[in-house]
Amino acid sequence: MINREIELRALLTEGLLGRSADYRRFLECLGPHLRAYYRNKLSRSGRGDTEAEDLVQETLMAVHTRRHTYDVSQPVTPWVYAIARYKLIDHLRRTRPGMADIPVEDAGELVTADDHAATESSLDVERLLARLPAKARLAIRSMKVEGLSAAEAAERAGMSETAVKVSVHRGLKALASFVGGRTE
Repeated sequence: MINREIELRALLTEGLLGRSADYRRFLECLGPHLRAYYRNKLSRSGRGDTEAEDLVQETLMAVHTRRHTYDVSQPVTPWVYAIARYKLIDHLRRTRPGMADIPVEDAGELVTADDHAATESSLDVERLLARLPAKARLAIRSMKVEGLSAAEAAERAGMSETAVKVSVHRGLKALASFVGGRTE
């Protein structure tokens, strides 16, 4: 997650300096993160992928139109997820009549987990992933964290789909043993 933050921040900063290829890559990298975020949040209320995809597009447009508000001395992911959170709240207000009068502060508690706990969890995951071989770490991060398909993960890693699947399987097995206290 720390490496992803550094990459996203660098791409956005370069994009703000006029490097369109870097900015385009920044938006492309955001897509899978936002998609996973919205699918997670919406699945809790029985909503589907179509709504998640609509929210991804709305958020990417909002990031694009508000990019001038980003402070390059700050991390980029909290800025993006703040936009995403407000887009989600707006969406729920529009589609759930019972939430129309709920203040933003309260609505956030209904649809998002505690940001502090999420940050701690991300750090825990990163510590566990760091214990894995590079292939397994990349495969798990690509497929399980970023939500890429086996084919997409294989292309990114320069591996076969089978090798990616095997790396994910073995990596998850190793992670389970780390969490369970075994050091196999």
